[in-house]
Amino acid sequence: MSNEKLQTENGVQRHLKDRHISMIAIGGAIGTGLFMTSGGAVHDAGPLGALLGYAIIGLMVFFLMTSLGEMATYLPVTGSFSTYATRFVDPSLGFALGWNYWFNWVITVAADVTIAAHVIEYWEPLQFLPAWAWSLVFMAIIFGLNLLSVQVYGESEYWFAFIKVATVIVFIIVGLLTIFGIMGGTAVGFDTFTQGEGPILGDGFGGSLLAVFGVFLIAGFSFQGTEIVGITAGESENPERAVPKAIKQVFWRILLFYVFAIFIIGMLIPYNHPALMGGGEDIATSPFTLVFKNAGLAFAASFMNAVILTSVLSAGNSGMYASTRMLYSMSRDGLAAKSFSKTNRDGTPWVAMLSTAFVVILIFIVEQVSGNAYEYIVAASGLTGFIAWLGIAISHYRFRKAFDAQNYDVSKLKYKAKWFPFGPILALVLCVIVIIGQDVDFIQGGGFDPKRFFITYMGIPVFLFFFLYHKLRYKTKLIPLEKVNLSQDVSMDEKNFHKYVD
Repeated sequence: MSNEKLQTENGVQRHLKDRHISMIAIGGAIGTGLFMTSGGAVHDAGPLGALLGYAIIGLMVFFLMTSLGEMATYLPVTGSFSTYATRFVDPSLGFALGWNYWFNWVITVAADVTIAAHVIEYWEPLQFLPAWAWSLVFMAIIFGLNLLSVQVYGESEYWFAFIKVATVIVFIIVGLLTIFGIMGGTAVGFDTFTQGEGPILGDGFGGSLLAVFGVFLIAGFSFQGTEIVGITAGESENPERAVPKAIKQVFWRILLFYVFAIFIIGMLIPYNHPALMGGGEDIATSPFTLVFKNAGLAFAASFMNAVILTSVLSAGNSGMYASTRMLYSMSRDGLAAKSFSKTNRDGTPWVAMLSTAFVVILIFIVEQVSGNAYEYIVAASGLTGFIAWLGIAISHYRFRKAFDAQNYDVSKLKYKAKWFPFGPILALVLCVIVIIGQDVDFIQGGGFDPKRFFITYMGIPVFLFFFLYHKLRYKTKLIPLEKVNLSQDVSMDEKNFHKYVD
C-alpha cells in the first residue's frame, strides 16, 4: 500500500523523517531522570548498585522496544500498543490501555508546564511574571507546536533531543578529562565503588538488595516515554526503515547515556556526598552540575537549568503529541467518540487536541487550587507507563502466537524482535516485579501506611475500572489465536472492533 493511500485512510500524514523518529526515540530516554534523579540512585544504592539497576531495566526496555518495533513495522498505525492489544488480545485491554495512557500524558503535560514555570524562575530577571502565567505561556507553546503539523512537532523534538544528547556527550567528555587529570577538579576513583553500607551484597553496593531494587523504580520512570516511538509509526515517511533503526539504538544509547554517565558520577562524586541525598530536587544537587563545577565550569548551574527547562518542555511536547494521537486512534478503533478522529488539512487531529488541551488546563487549575486533589490525580496515573509496557509484552507474545496458529511465515516480517519468546516474557516478569515493589518503604519493613499504599497503587484500580467497564458493557472475550486479525490493511482501524470480535 502506498504512502499516499495510507495518508488518506489514516487521516494523519506521514511527514516524520528518519532523523525525527531517531531523535524522538532518544529524547524519550533522556530527561530529568538522568539529569536529576540519577544522583539519588547513586546515593541510595552506591554507584555499582545504580549501574546494575539501570542496566537491568535498560535491558528490559530494549526487549520491550524490539517487541513494539516488530509490531509497528508490520502494522504502522498511530494508536500503537492500544490498537495492537485490541487486535491481538482483547478489545477491552486495548480500551483500558488507550484511555489510561491518554490520562497519564494529560496529567504529565499539566505537571510539566508547572515544573517549567518553577525552573525558569531560577533566573531572577524572568520572575516578572507569576509562575501560573509562565505555565500558560509554555502551554501555548506546546499547543502551537502540536497544532501546526506533525512535521513541526518532529522538528521541535529533534532539536529538544539534540540539546539533551549534546549535554550528555559534553558531560561524558568533561568527566573523562577530569578522571584522567586533564581538567581541573578531583576524582574519587574506584574507592567510591568499594565503600558503603551494603549489609547484603557487601560494601561494593553501598546498600542492600532492596536499595538496588529501588533503583529499578527510578530507572523505570526515567525510561518511560521510549514507547512513543511506536506511536510515531503511523506518521513516519518510511516506518519499515525508520522504526527498526530507532529501536536498534535503544540499547546502545541507554548503555552510553545512562550506564556510562552513572559510572562517571561514581568516579567523581562519593555516593554519600551531601548534595546527592536530596534526590535531585534542586538544580545545585544535580550530579551533572556537581561534575561541571568540579571541573571548574562556573556557569554549570545556569547551563544545567537551561537543559532541564528544555527537557521538561520536550516531555510536555511529547505528552501532548502522544495523548492526542492515542485519543485519535481510539476514536478510529471505536473505543472513543467518532468526532475525535477529525483532522485538519495538515493531518492534525484537531478535535482530539483541543479536547486534550482543555482537560490539561482543568487539571492545571485543580493543581493550583487543591493540592490534595491533585496528589490523587497524579497517583491515579502513577503506574500507567509500566502497565503500558505490560500491554506491549502481552500483545507481542499473542501476535507471534497468532502468526504460528494461522501459519503465517515469520521470516517475512520486516523486523523481528530479539530472542522471542524470552524477550517479552522477561520484560513482562520484570514489569510485574517493579509494579508490585512500588511501595519500597513497606517492603523494607517500614510498616504499613494505608494512605501511602493507596496512593502508590492507585493506578491499578483505575486501569481495572477502564478494563471492567468495557468488558461488562460489550461482553468482549479473549480473541482466539485463530481469529486474531493479522491483516496489514491499515484501513481496518476505521471499523468498530466490537463488531467483528466474537
